[in-house]
Amino acid sequence: MAEPLKNSFGPDVPRRLADMIGAADTGFDKAGFVGECLDGFESMELTERARHISVALADHLPSDRASALAIIVESLGPEIEEAELTGFDSFLYLPFVFFVADHGIDNFEEAMHAQYELTKRFTAEFSIRAFLERFPDATLERLHRWTTDDNVHVRRLVSEGSRPRLPWAPRIRSFMADPSPVIELLETLKDDPAEYVRRSVANNLNDIAKDHPDLVVDIADRWWDGGSADRKRLVRHGLRTLIKQGHPGALAVLGYGPDSPVRVEAVRVIPSTVRIGGSIRIEVDLENPSSEEAGALVDLIVHFVKANGSTSPKVFKGAEVNLVAGEGTTVSKSVSLRQHSTRTHHAGRHEVAIQLNGTVLPGAGFELTA
Repeated sequence: MAEPLKNSFGPDVPRRLADMIGAADTGFDKAGFVGECLDGFESMELTERARHISVALADHLPSDRASALAIIVESLGPEIEEAELTGFDSFLYLPFVFFVADHGIDNFEEAMHAQYELTKRFTAEFSIRAFLERFPDATLERLHRWTTDDNVHVRRLVSEGSRPRLPWAPRIRSFMADPSPVIELLETLKDDPAEYVRRSVANNLNDIAKDHPDLVVDIADRWWDGGSADRKRLVRHGLRTLIKQGHPGALAVLGYGPDSPVRVEAVRVIPSTVRIGGSIRIEVDLENPSSEEAGALVDLIVHFVKANGSTSPKVFKGAEVNLVAGEGTTVSKSVSLRQHSTRTHHAGRHEVAIQLNGTVLPGAGFELTA
């Protein structure tokens, strides 16, 4: 079993932070700060620990929050040299991020400077959202400025922090209703030289697609036309939710329209009877009977039996294929039937359907036994 993440955010974190802040502010009560941080610390999960430390920071840093933010910036270690955020050590700065969001909101310039520096060492995607909510115009203006910053982590903050549905963070309802301010930012970043940034742009686009699918299809179609291989990879990733849903417009952007002549010849599930804990392999035979090359996007839908006997579909990515005239191929996918924390398996007849270019077709089935 994997070690809980909170174990990587242990009692050494407040001690390290105390030493960092103490070096920037000789009057900082290191012992009092650490004592407050460690009170009840052991029973807390990771995020709760970080917020608890943030509260202790608020109690021990100057009540003049502009001065407090300046001390935090002065205490920061070296910037991340990698083009991506890797490893867990940078989570050391998570309490600082929470402090900026909760206690820096009335000191806009100082807080923006703190986030600019924090994101070069960790990320400020969680704290920037408080400023987008409270000061949308001023914060968006700053994010526009940061789209051309030399630092890759600053540019990524623009796209990641403005996501309407950023995981583990409150949703930005105004952007869910009207994503146009976000789209303006993404337009500038869509051809960013760093894959790290472009992937964040794709994730933001995927967020927007959950509320405005047709708008995202229009954007994707425009970006795809004449776009580089990197931009097309971004578009493909940004359309992933719509592709899973079989959205005709999204499929058409990728060249998988409903008029493709590719057809399903046969579907097999091997074995046809399997115990919980085993696995199956789904095989789909495709054929292009036409006289021209044709493309197909194949996804596999397994209708898992629930405890009450009803079923719930889960879409598994199959493959994208291009078949020359008269050619055939087989797409296969293995599916684990072990018990997962996110999916509990139950005995019964399971049906498998095929989604071909957005059209759901009957497939085959298998019997799952206890």
